[in-house]
Amino acid sequence: MRRSRIIGVGRYLPPRVVTNQELEQYMDTSDEWIRERSGIEERHWVDAETTTSDLAYQASIAALDNANINAEEIDFIILGCLMSDFFFPGAGVMLQNKLGLKHIGALDVRNQCSGFIYSLSIADQFIRTGMYNRILVVGAEIHSKGMDLSTRGRDLSVLFGDGAGAVIMEATDEDRGVLSTHLHSDGSQAEHLCLKRPGTATARFISEETYTSGEYFPYMNGREVFKNAVVRFNEVINEALIANNIQPEDIKLVIPHQANKRISEAVAHRLKLPKGTVFSNIEKYGNTTAASIPIALSEALEQGLIQNNDLIILAAFGSGFTWASAAIKW
Repeated sequence: MRRSRIIGVGRYLPPRVVTNQELEQYMDTSDEWIRERSGIEERHWVDAETTTSDLAYQASIAALDNANINAEEIDFIILGCLMSDFFFPGAGVMLQNKLGLKHIGALDVRNQCSGFIYSLSIADQFIRTGMYNRILVVGAEIHSKGMDLSTRGRDLSVLFGDGAGAVIMEATDEDRGVLSTHLHSDGSQAEHLCLKRPGTATARFISEETYTSGEYFPYMNGREVFKNAVVRFNEVINEALIANNIQPEDIKLVIPHQANKRISEAVAHRLKLPKGTVFSNIEKYGNTTAASIPIALSEALEQGLIQNNDLIILAAFGSGFTWASAAIKW
């Protein structure tokens, strides 16, 4: 059976580290308040000139080096991101150009926190069907340029960081690789976590009201997001286990989207997973949405937490609402 497997991983975090104490200069918050509610201690922010595709490029180069292949050996690019360099076109074509790749396809996936697993699922299907043999899949995010860094926006702005992670996926006939992916959404919940303007839901794409309303900053109903996330994470991980006849004790590592440490702890408790089975690095990077899983995967491999033939589960929940999982035999 033709499958896809990950042959290289890479990550990139911008050099600037922003601690919780620094955020106290911008808004009414505290290190204790942020840690207690999210588990975050610091995050990385870009400088004024850096773009989403810049982060994606650095992570891609790291993944190519890890796989020991050249960029020219890539057949297709899939980039999951929330905010592109421009409103359009997407950042995928910017990444293609920076890698010096001529005329291969580049697809952007805008599923925010679930974007990397959605992207991985698409790459997996392209490879399984024989359309492509080797695909670069990237999650890259810049949040710091779009956050309300005031007390009004603190509930969201303390959570998010900038960064990128990338994987190289390749066709294999071995009994390993991506076993299954599971994708879901519920648009009736969309307004609980969204950025409303600019957009076509208003009479004018951009107007004076866009600025006076404050709706060009993201909004989150934290209570509803938390409540749904805990349920959906549990459901979609169980779905992956059932689809592959896997028991919770068979899992070597669960790598969730790094949304909130309390959510990850609740997931581990509900699934009765042993301590250390759910990977977490949110304390260092905050929530990097589509970038969080490939960044975490890169770190887990670097730390020797994943070996050949280990079963790992990737899982995400976020804006949309969307949620997803992937089962992988390494």
